[in-house]
Amino acid sequence: MKTLLSVLAAAALAACSTTSPDVVQRSEAQRLSQVQDATVLSVRPVVVDGTQSGTGGVTGAVVGGVAGSSVGGSREAVVVGVLAAVTGAVVGNAVERAATREDAYEILLQLPSGERRSVVQAKGSEVLQPGDAVILVTTGGKTRVTKAPPVRPAS
Repeated sequence: MKTLLSVLAAAALAACSTTSPDVVQRSEAQRLSQVQDATVLSVRPVVVDGTQSGTGGVTGAVVGGVAGSSVGGSREAVVVGVLAAVTGAVVGNAVERAATREDAYEILLQLPSGERRSVVQAKGSEVLQPGDAVILVTTGGKTRVTKAPPVRPAS
């Protein structure tokens, strides 16, 4: 059973992705991003629900089916194998969903034009507060919020 849970956890974690502003996806590297100034209006904690890609369920079904089919004689092995595969799929799906949940923030922002925007991103190393000057960095349709660097006068 420990082996089953280990395999399921490894498969679920392999499917993880994050919305953290501190993690840049490989596909975003060396791409020009659009940057906008904004001001934080509010920050509230939210939870990004875990994914159910099917990887955890399939892995659990395979591991459960193989483990269950080795029990008893040939007739019992088939029945136990099927039941173990179904149970493994349910457990694997639940493990994947729990492993990919993230604590995050919904950040309400105001652009210089007066427009308001909302961005949800995982907790990062920066703590954002209402009134903070921030920049919105958008690459490939994904936006992250980070504190604005100080503006240097043009030379």
